[in-house]
Amino acid sequence: MSTSILAFIGAAFLIAMAPGPSTVVILRRSVVDGRRTGMAAVLGNECGVLLWGLAAAFGLSALLLASQIAYDVIRITGAVVLVWMGARALWQARRRGGAETEPAAPASVSLRRAYWQGLVTNAANPKAGLFAVSFLPQFVPEGAAVLPTLLAFSVIWAVVDLVWYLPVVWLAGRVGGVLRRPSVRRRMEQISGAVLVGLGVRLAVDA
Repeated sequence: MSTSILAFIGAAFLIAMAPGPSTVVILRRSVVDGRRTGMAAVLGNECGVLLWGLAAAFGLSALLLASQIAYDVIRITGAVVLVWMGARALWQARRRGGAETEPAAPASVSLRRAYWQGLVTNAANPKAGLFAVSFLPQFVPEGAAVLPTLLAFSVIWAVVDLVWYLPVVWLAGRVGGVLRRPSVRRRMEQISGAVLVGLGVRLAVDA
C-alpha cells in the first residue's frame, strides 16, 4: 500500500503541474486581485478535484465513458463557462482601456466568486472526469478494499494539487504589485481572457 501511495503522489504532482483552464483562472485571480482571492480560486478548484475523485470512487464518472450524450453535455457546458469567463475578462480589459494613468483598482472579485470560478472551471471539465476514472483505479493495490482506497486517493489527489498551487499563488502575489499596475493589469486581463476563450473553443470542438 505504501508503494502505491508514493507512486500515486508522484503521479498526482505531475498532473497538477500540467497547465490547463484551472491554472489560468487561479493565476488570473492571484495576479489581478491578490493572494487571498487566488487562494479562494484554488480552494474551489480542489473541491472540484475532490468531487471528480469521489465520482470516480462511486462509479459516477464512468457514465462519461458509457454515454456520449452525458460527455457532450458536460463538454459543451464547460466550453460555455470558459468562453463566458474569457469574454468577461476581455470586456473588463476594454473598459479599462483609457485608465492607465489612474491608480490600480481594488479587488473587484469577492472571495466567494473566486471560489465558485475555481470550482466551476474544474467541475465543468469532462476530461477531468475521464482522467479520474481511468487514473485512480490504477493505483489500487491487489487485495485492497476498492472503495475506501479510492476515497483516500481522492483526498490525497486534492491535497497534492493544493500543495502545488500554494507556491504558485504566493509567487503570483509576490509580483502582483507590479502586475496590478493599470496598464499591466489590462494586458493580463486580455491575455487570460483570450486563453480562456481559446480553451473553451477547443473544448467545444474536441469531441
